Amino acid sequence: MSRKIIFLINPISGTKGKGSLKQLISRRTKAAGIPFEIMDTDVHAQYIAVRKKVLTEGYTDIVVCGGDGSVNQVVHALTDTGVQFGIIPMGSGNGLAFAAGIPKSSEKALEVVFSGTARPTDAFMVNDQFACMLCGLGFDAQVAHQFAKQPKRGLATYASLTTRNFFSAGSYLFKIEANKLTFTTEAFFVSIANSNQFGNNFTIAPKAVLSDGLLDVVIVKKIAKPLLLLTVMRQVLAGKLRRIENSLRSPVIYFQTQALSISNVGHAPMHIDGEPRDTPVKLNIKVLPQYFNLIHGF
Repeated sequence: MSRKIIFLINPISGTKGKGSLKQLISRRTKAAGIPFEIMDTDVHAQYIAVRKKVLTEGYTDIVVCGGDGSVNQVVHALTDTGVQFGIIPMGSGNGLAFAAGIPKSSEKALEVVFSGTARPTDAFMVNDQFACMLCGLGFDAQVAHQFAKQPKRGLATYASLTTRNFFSAGSYLFKIEANKLTFTTEAFFVSIANSNQFGNNFTIAPKAVLSDGLLDVVIVKKIAKPLLLLTVMRQVLAGKLRRIENSLRSPVIYFQTQALSISNVGHAPMHIDGEPRDTPVKLNIKVLPQYFNLIHGF
C-alpha cells in the first residue's frame, strides 16, 4: 500500500526545538520516497482541515509530534477516517509512545513510522471524555493540574512538582463498583490505565496491554507512615510489586475490568492522558476495544 503522511507538530509540547524537527522530518521522509505534509496541531482539537485532506487527498497516516494530550485529541478527532496513527514523542511523559515501543529519539521514532507495524489499540471513555492511555484521580492529577500552569514544561518541572507535592498529598474517599464488587476506600490516587506507563518509563500497571480489551485499575490506599507510602510508590512505579493482590486489605489494590464506576466522594482532582480535567462526582468508565490503529515499534 502506498503511503501518504500528515505530520502534526504541537508547537508548545515538551522542550525540543520544533524547527530542527521539521528539517529532520522533511529530509528523512523525502529520502523514504513518501509524500507528506507538515501541519500544526489544532488548539481547539477540531482538525477540520486535516480531515478534509485525508478524505480528499488520500492521506493514509497521521503522525502526532507531541505528548499524550496531543495524541488524545488527534485520535479522538480523526480515528473515524480510517488512518493509522504514529507518534514522535515530544511531551513530558510520552506514556503511550513508550508503551508501544516508540523511542524518545525523534530520528528513531521516525524509523518506527516508516517500518513499524500498525496494531489495533484500545482506548476508553470516562463519561463522555475520551482517553487513549490513562486517567488518574488524586495525587498524580494534582500534579497534572499544577504542571499545566507552569511557564516552563518538561521532565525537570514535572519531577520537581511531584516531589513538592508528595509529602503534603492528601487522601480522597472513593466508592468503586467493578466486576460485580462494590467497595469504599480512602486512597492517595486511583489510576485507570490502558497503557502500563505513567510516562517516562515509570510503570503504573505492570500487566496492562494496549490491545487486550481490559482496563487496569491501580488504587494506592491511604497509608499512615509517609516512608511506607514512599516504598509502595517506588514498587508500583517500577512495576516491581512481588505480588499483585485484589485483597482490599492490601496497600495497593490492582485489578482488570472492562468497565467500572467511581463515586468521587472526596472530590479528587482528575487528569486524562496527562491533561487536567474538571472532576465529575460520578465516573462511568468503559473500554473501547481495538479502537484505533497505532504504529508500534515492536
